[in-house]
Amino acid sequence: MILLRDLGFSRNGEALVTGASLQLHPGWKIGLTGANGCGKSSFLGLLRGELHADRGDLERPPNWVLAHVAQDTPALPDAALDFVLDGDVELRQIERDLIAAEAHHDDHHAGEQIGLLHSRLSEIDGYAAAARAAALMHGLGFSDEDFRRPVAEFSGGWRVRLNLARALMCRSDLLLLDEPTNHLDLDAIIWLEEWLKSYPGTLILISHDRDFLDVITTHILAIEAGKMQLFTGNYSACERARAERLANDLALAAKQKREAAHLQSYIDRFRAKASKARQAQSRIKMLAKMGDIMAAHIDTPFSFSFPEPTGFSDPLLLVDDAKVGYDATTPIFEKLRFTLRPDSRIGLLGRNGAGKSTLMKLLAGELQPLAGVREEGRNLKLGYFAQHQMEQLRPDESPLKHMIRQEPRTREQDLRSYLGGFDFRGNMVDAPCGRFSGGEKTRLALALMIRTAPNLLLMDEPTNHLDLEMREALTIALQETEAGMVLVSHDRHLLRATCDELWLVASGRVTPFDGDLDDYADWLNQSRAAEKSAEREKNQRRRESAAGSPNQPASTGEKSPAQQADRRPLKKESEKLEQQLAEWQSELKLLETRLADQSLYASPETRLLDELTLRQSMLAQNIEAAQSRWLEIHELLETP
Repeated sequence: MILLRDLGFSRNGEALVTGASLQLHPGWKIGLTGANGCGKSSFLGLLRGELHADRGDLERPPNWVLAHVAQDTPALPDAALDFVLDGDVELRQIERDLIAAEAHHDDHHAGEQIGLLHSRLSEIDGYAAAARAAALMHGLGFSDEDFRRPVAEFSGGWRVRLNLARALMCRSDLLLLDEPTNHLDLDAIIWLEEWLKSYPGTLILISHDRDFLDVITTHILAIEAGKMQLFTGNYSACERARAERLANDLALAAKQKREAAHLQSYIDRFRAKASKARQAQSRIKMLAKMGDIMAAHIDTPFSFSFPEPTGFSDPLLLVDDAKVGYDATTPIFEKLRFTLRPDSRIGLLGRNGAGKSTLMKLLAGELQPLAGVREEGRNLKLGYFAQHQMEQLRPDESPLKHMIRQEPRTREQDLRSYLGGFDFRGNMVDAPCGRFSGGEKTRLALALMIRTAPNLLLMDEPTNHLDLEMREALTIALQETEAGMVLVSHDRHLLRATCDELWLVASGRVTPFDGDLDDYADWLNQSRAAEKSAEREKNQRRRESAAGSPNQPASTGEKSPAQQADRRPLKKESEKLEQQLAEWQSELKLLETRLADQSLYASPETRLLDELTLRQSMLAQNIEAAQSRWLEIHELLETP
């Protein structure tokens, strides 16, 4: 187990935690929570041995294998699949040892060593390692075509996913994850949840996604006011305990009652006009829980609301028969047609690369249709938030300077008070924002956008870099605004609480999704199963076409030096290939028998099916490549 005894640690001379004494047991899945800057990442640094405690002890079993996600990825020439496989250090060492031993296979000792290495490879299920790596990559959104691409070709966000896959590939006893969902879309998050739920080791997870924490964690380790406190149960259970503790403070208890009554009056109004759509009904259920959530965050440093829009047009925005994309020959959408009204509260769903951000750029007017109509209502006032808004902040200017530039006639004290609601207080209000963290820049960009009193909010992943407290404040603020809204987010709590309808972006179309987020998870599973089935059929056809051996040489021509050389190495390689092909074909036959078992498809647990299917695909590719090489060798051997 992991043992903390009177532990104290700091960062840059600033004390973060003092006097922490507790035990973390094997197999626990622990959510590490607390405000940004409280010491969560520093605690993971202590566990990795990269930081040292100021006082006390932090002990963990010395034989535990530890895995974590690397912060950087050099521009490596390695294929992505090989980079992920490198996460299993022992597997790679066995492979290297096998190559070395097989170079001296005539030696008796080497033969014994080869046997032992193959035995250990079997124990760690090394023969299916490539299939496991492929399953991890598929789950995180990579395609088969990506497997052989060099790491250097991937963008920063996709390299983060490769680092995550590599960490998951490690057969670790302790897995440390710091905001693993930051660069993932909803599809990949849902997949990662399932993977982590069945992870057998000890997990310590930093996340500001409450749904993600709730599904995975068995314990919460909260850092607050320099202390570490351990709670049994998931994040919601920890939150209930916190709400009860805050209720002991009379002033906070009175505030809890006031805010709960205010929220309840809003819920009653919303319930009276809500549609029967499944997502609208899910939102009613979510809002009913919001009172309990708010009670746990009543001492939040964030307090703001959206100003009421000065006017509306109905519709706010109309798109008709639009062709949308960056190239007229290959548009992303065609015949796009919909209307946004003042009461529209829409969440966009869709797989990575389906075009959600492109659609948001069209709505924001940053992208004009290639054909068709994008027509703004007479009183439309857009409030657009996307990650590139942060790049438009002036790094040498303070939050206050940004506000004065936007509202030169407003009293400075009013602007300071407004910024205080986003926790820009004291020196922060006057500090250049170039040195701010990602979360602080996001808060400033949101503060500037909200202040403009938009009547149509377009928000593309607004919660990236925001901690749980700020996410809750934003969720509450979005409840009461009269502005229309289109939201792209991987934060399911935010989607459930703020959207009345969901639209699905898929296959070049935008259609109303008749369901809620749970139905969407089912839709994802079904579409993945359909893709796997299509992949199996493709592999079957490939095997059938590759079956048999051509009798004629594939080519003739001048003899290469290899053809003129001693043929014994070629014969040895041929024998080796025949032995390997026999093993692979035997394994493939067993796999196909296993995949024919209908009970495999009835189980809700899809991970085994995914691994078997990917192993089948990998074996088919290996057999095809080996057969080609075998034929090539025999052509060389038969050449006079």
